Amino acid sequence: MQVISSTQAAAMVRSGSTLCSQGMGGNDVAEELLLELEKRFLETGQPKHLSWMHSSGQGDKGDRGLNHMAHEGLLDWIVGGHFGPATKIQDMIAQNKLQAYNLPQGVISHMFRDMAAKRPTITRIGLETFVDPRVEGGRLNPRTTEDIVELMELDGTEYLRYHHARKPDYALLRGTFADERGNISMEEEPCYLESLQAAQAVKNNGGIVFVQVKQVVPYGSLDMRKVRIPGTLVDYVIPVRDLRNHMMTFDEQFNPAYCGNCRAVRSPDEQDRTLDAKKVISRRAALELRPNSVINLGIGVPEGVGKVAEEEGLRDALTLSIESGPIGGVPVSDIGFGASLNPDCILFQSTQFDTYDGGGLDLAYLGLAEADQFGNVNVSKFGPKIAGAGGFINITQSTHDVFFCGTMTAGGLKVAVKDGKLSILREGRIKKLVKKVQQITFSGSHAIRAGQNVLYITERAVFKLTQEGMTLLEIAPGVDLERDVLNQMGFHPQISPKLKTMDPRVFQETLMGLSWEAAAPRPAV
Repeated sequence: MQVISSTQAAAMVRSGSTLCSQGMGGNDVAEELLLELEKRFLETGQPKHLSWMHSSGQGDKGDRGLNHMAHEGLLDWIVGGHFGPATKIQDMIAQNKLQAYNLPQGVISHMFRDMAAKRPTITRIGLETFVDPRVEGGRLNPRTTEDIVELMELDGTEYLRYHHARKPDYALLRGTFADERGNISMEEEPCYLESLQAAQAVKNNGGIVFVQVKQVVPYGSLDMRKVRIPGTLVDYVIPVRDLRNHMMTFDEQFNPAYCGNCRAVRSPDEQDRTLDAKKVISRRAALELRPNSVINLGIGVPEGVGKVAEEEGLRDALTLSIESGPIGGVPVSDIGFGASLNPDCILFQSTQFDTYDGGGLDLAYLGLAEADQFGNVNVSKFGPKIAGAGGFINITQSTHDVFFCGTMTAGGLKVAVKDGKLSILREGRIKKLVKKVQQITFSGSHAIRAGQNVLYITERAVFKLTQEGMTLLEIAPGVDLERDVLNQMGFHPQISPKLKTMDPRVFQETLMGLSWEAAAPRPAV
């Protein structure tokens, strides 16, 4: 192991090579290494024609993270799980300036582990979604033509084999401290992602592992229980020059309650009594909670379910988890997503996805960006905009009870709740329940065959996935079925003969008074 500068590290990267990096948003991003790599290219034109592999979205929707790599000539090929924070990479994909694939985040996480062990990556995750070769094969633009996903059958069951099309020659990783033999601790990082597995994959395939750290310390001074990457896997350690390039997240320099250095005392949130559309959805979704459940909450509207549980005094009987690795605590929102406040423990991301893929989640609440008559959901592509699936496919295909939460229309929707009734004051310009989704991130037909329980919860109606497609179960009090529901859809759903009004507690200004004993039973068709 050698200690070098970020400038020296960037100078070692060869043109035409393949790199991998770690990070979710700003968590665990080796920002200074990426910055220096960009700087070298802009000054010298080298390295060029790079390929890249990453599982989680890295960036700040601005200039940081993988946005540093968004230059023609620098980057030619990329496979990623999510591109949301890397908006400049999204633009390059949309403009057909590089070959690009979007694969499930958990699959890529496991690909690192499989590359390390030199075994194939074979899984059922992704069947009948856009990554299935019978659909789009994960290809994101016309320039991308090579097939890297293969359909196969084992013992009469369909699987997808994800080919290791390009194995990384370099890993750009981050830790907290390194000792003089290259052992890397991560005790001040909010998650570990698959940093260890990436180091194993690169090292076992003859590549070079760079690790950015805050400081190099004497050998023997690190608590060996905090070492996450052994020095045997590390070639070069890079002490960061500027700690602003080693922020815990991209909006916090350091928060000890994210990594277990302390537990933050959470002051009670002031309860927001505003019954807007999101609050109504969160309240209705909270009726599906069960005690002692392990739950994954997506970003956006689903986060409100946790807030409602807190308000109703149900929070302590629930365990929230994040695909990045934390279990327990309160997931951090927005740019800090991937971290958790006061987690019980933090797993490697590949291990977390082992639990998820095997059905270890009890409940999953995800966003409802667009859904169609067959129950398919799209959260990954809108026009030329490629956000990517992230962990959505792993989570929704493997959890028995899945709840998609979102408003029925978008773009200017305004509602009001008065006297226990919902009024649509201004309809949204965009219908989100359409005849055919732009991209299949969740497959309704696959879910039916798997026997999953799937609800689509909006502020004015609740639908259930059935053999016939999306079936209307409930409508909000005060809502006109024809005008406010059916006319705002791109298709005519099945309507349950037991169609009923949504629980009136959802629309009352006071707390709903939820308790586990009084929880509403799951609706029947």
